[in-house]
Amino acid sequence: MCRSSSTCGGARVRRLLLSIVLVLPVSAAAPAWWTAFLKTPGLESRFRQESDSAVFGTLAREGRLALARGARLKVTYEGGLTVTCDGKHLVQYDPDTRTAQKVELTRAVRDFPLLGILLDPTRLERLYRLEARGPEALRLVPRQTGLPELVATGKKGSLHSLEWTDGTGARQVLRLLDPRPISNPDPTAFRTQVPAGTRWATPND
Repeated sequence: MCRSSSTCGGARVRRLLLSIVLVLPVSAAAPAWWTAFLKTPGLESRFRQESDSAVFGTLAREGRLALARGARLKVTYEGGLTVTCDGKHLVQYDPDTRTAQKVELTRAVRDFPLLGILLDPTRLERLYRLEARGPEALRLVPRQTGLPELVATGKKGSLHSLEWTDGTGARQVLRLLDPRPISNPDPTAFRTQVPAGTRWATPND
């Protein structure tokens, strides 16, 4: 188990954001489902996130997510932890501790470089080499050290699952359970709302 709720939350944020970067444009080598999927301006879905670690064993959490172009997303885990990004700031709210943290997206990129893809989608082709694995799977091989290899699979014309191994050696799998496109994402859906009395934490420089 994680030592604190905030530590667990931070790990979940990093894992989820790692998966979100994959909704951005890639080369024509991608399967047809991926190309069609990328044309949607946004999506929402229930998800199941699984982690298999030699240290913590197998862990799983579920929740809902919504995302849209322009680095906008909202993730709500069962239990209440929420992560919201309006394209400029990333906010994490933990109801267990009634604490929230707000970080500029550019600052988050400094701590987690892969987030840079959210700010500049054209970086993806420079960072990864795409390899199609039949009509359903796509392998993304990093061109630079320090980035994980990723495998994406599709079903019914949309993203179905993402798999990677994180920096701790844990195998991560994110499954979208019922994805549906959002034709006209509502910007207000990506605004952070936290209860009165929430304690705001300031990240260290």
